[in-house]
Amino acid sequence: MPDAAEQDKDRFTLSPIVMKPRSSRALLPIARSLMAGAAALLVCLALPAAAQQKKQPEKKTPATTTPGAAPGGAQTFLIGTFGDWKALMTGKDKQKVCYALSQPKERLPAKLARDPGYLFISNRTADGAKNEIAFKLGFATKTGQDGSLAIGTGNFPLVGSGDSAFLKNPAQEAQLIDLMKKSSGITLKMSSLRGNETTDKYSLNGFGKALEAVAKECP
Repeated sequence: MPDAAEQDKDRFTLSPIVMKPRSSRALLPIARSLMAGAAALLVCLALPAAAQQKKQPEKKTPATTTPGAAPGGAQTFLIGTFGDWKALMTGKDKQKVCYALSQPKERLPAKLARDPGYLFISNRTADGAKNEIAFKLGFATKTGQDGSLAIGTGNFPLVGSGDSAFLKNPAQEAQLIDLMKKSSGITLKMSSLRGNETTDKYSLNGFGKALEAVAKECP
C-alpha cells in the first residue's frame, strides 16, 4: 500500500484544466476554456440560486464575476443548475462549446490528497461533436491505464491519459448517455500514477435536464 509520501505525490496541480487527447481522436479543443469554466464554477456554487438560473436567452449569467477566459477572450456562462449538474457554455458562433458538468459526491480513499475531479459531457459547434464524455481525475495516471465505469448492472472500460480518462471505446458513448439518463449514480475506478486505487462516485440527479439545456444551446 502506498505510504503518505506517495499519496502526497498523487496531487496534480489544477491550472486551467487541459484535457488530454484520446488516442482514437484528435485533441479535444474544450481544453482550457472548459477548465477555466470549471474553476469558475467553484465560485459560482456560492452564488444565490436565482443568479444561477438562465432567465432569458438574451441575458446569460456569467459563471463568475471574474470569468475564466476562453480562447479569443470569450467568457464562460452558466446556462442553468439542475440538481447536482450544471450546464455551461463558452465562445460563440462556430467556436461555441456547451457542456454539462458535475463533481463527485464521494471520493475514496477519503484521506488521499488530490485535486477536484469533474465529469464533462460536451457539444462543440466547430466540429459537430455531440455528447462527448471526459473525466478530469484530479491526479496523474499512467497513459493507457485501464479503469472502469460502473452504472447499474453495466460496466464500461476506461483508458487514462495524463490526468484525464475517457471511454476506451468511444462508440459506447451513446449507450452510456442513455443509461445515465435512467440511473441515479455512476462510479469511476482508476489507479493513480503512484499506484493508489481511487473511486469517484457521481450523482446523476439533474443530468437529463442539464443535457437538454446543453443540446438547446449547442444543437
